[in-house]
Amino acid sequence: MKKVLVLGSGLVGRPIALDLAERGGFRVTVADRSAHALAQIENQEIETLQCDLTDASFLTGLCAEYDMFVNAVPGSIGFGTLKVLACAGKPVVDIAFYADNPRQLDELARQYGSCVICDMGVAPGMSHMLSGLAAARLPHLEKLRILVGGLPARRSLPWQYKAVFSPSDVIEEYTRPARIVRNGKIEVVPALSESELIDFEDIGTLEAFNSDGLRTLADTIKAEHMAEKTLRYPGHLDAVKLLRDSGFFSTEALPLGDQQVTPLQFTSAVLFEQWKLQPGEADLTVMRIEAEGLDSEGHPTKLQWDLLDRFDSASGIHSMARTTGYAATAALRLLASGAFNRAGIHMPEHLGADETLVSFILSDMEKRGIVYKYSENKL
Repeated sequence: MKKVLVLGSGLVGRPIALDLAERGGFRVTVADRSAHALAQIENQEIETLQCDLTDASFLTGLCAEYDMFVNAVPGSIGFGTLKVLACAGKPVVDIAFYADNPRQLDELARQYGSCVICDMGVAPGMSHMLSGLAAARLPHLEKLRILVGGLPARRSLPWQYKAVFSPSDVIEEYTRPARIVRNGKIEVVPALSESELIDFEDIGTLEAFNSDGLRTLADTIKAEHMAEKTLRYPGHLDAVKLLRDSGFFSTEALPLGDQQVTPLQFTSAVLFEQWKLQPGEADLTVMRIEAEGLDSEGHPTKLQWDLLDRFDSASGIHSMARTTGYAATAALRLLASGAFNRAGIHMPEHLGADETLVSFILSDMEKRGIVYKYSENKL
């Protein structure tokens, strides 16, 4: 039985640990600096370890005691943690979302013999893997579009939005310029731009707008047009734009009494409770991947994958944590099976080029009730 160390016991790290322990095959330890976060893990078979994961020398020593790793720490320390794990010479699944490009560590991982799958959540993650599969099935890929959003099941004014993530992370998505591909070239466009209304079965009409979610896809997949758009209930975008255009997302400090406070700090503090999903409050995850191009026989073809996942009331695990965490556990099981063991840094789209690997991941996720519905139509 392989010993797995899950680094991070947050809203996604906890479901990862529970899934690995409950479905068998692993001895699971969770490490986190927060005693409160570790206390939320009630499975007696899971060991917990309170420690400082920013201590590289300590983490290096800790790695010697385990066979596999899941990097689920906050993005602020994610890249540094991955750098240590890449030197362990063991399999790693990484879902810590950070600005750095993990491919910078490819040579290091190959040097030490570490097989690392990065960005292995829902988006990025499954969105990229299925995009890689689309590119393999359509040798001439013309259009690729990813539509994805995590939403509260119940809409409420004024925001019509709540999330499992901190407001500052969401605001970062709303302010960071987005890379898209247009006419075969990478372009940088404003976040929240080019909004459109799109209908989804069982959900209704959602509003989509540009966000910076392509990440490595912009370099690894060739297409004439490519973009990722975030999905929200109609009305949310206008409210967010009003805040942005009024300066509430600014990082430039302003005097407030005898202190210096940035508008972003103030805004995040105000929105923290308003945007926070409460325990037991239902959420849903909706995603669509659309790909158009010529198949191997030269026929114009459209491929599409649709996901609609909802809060699991039995376990109390939010949908965004389910769809992210179970993608990571499926990838870890893939590595444990030995079906994929090539040293280096691998992005999900690299695995997507192999139908067998994708089938393994999709089958494993279906066992947890997460189903990606596929359709293919000749144009």
